[in-house]
Amino acid sequence: MLLDLRGISSFTDWFVLCNGTSEPHLKAIVSEIRAHMREHHDLRPSFADGAPASHWVVLDYGEVLVHAFTPDRRAHYALESLWGDARRIRLGEEAAEKI
Repeated sequence: MLLDLRGISSFTDWFVLCNGTSEPHLKAIVSEIRAHMREHHDLRPSFADGAPASHWVVLDYGEVLVHAFTPDRRAHYALESLWGDARRIRLGEEAAEKI
């Protein structure tokens, strides 16, 4: 899911929220995001925090913050509720392939 924070956040424009079902799954998601951003956009995160073992990883690409969680951590922190004024955009497989 994308949260459009333009106009309501002073530190970023977008949150990308995604779930991984286990530590290995989170590790694979984060690894693929990093590789894709590096290979296709020549971007590396300016900051990264967390680890698959913590069940939440954040990658800071400036205008885009990527949050990869396990479902329980995502529910606990409830970023969608915290940023309730943000427009929500659900990405289907077709849209994700274009990114």
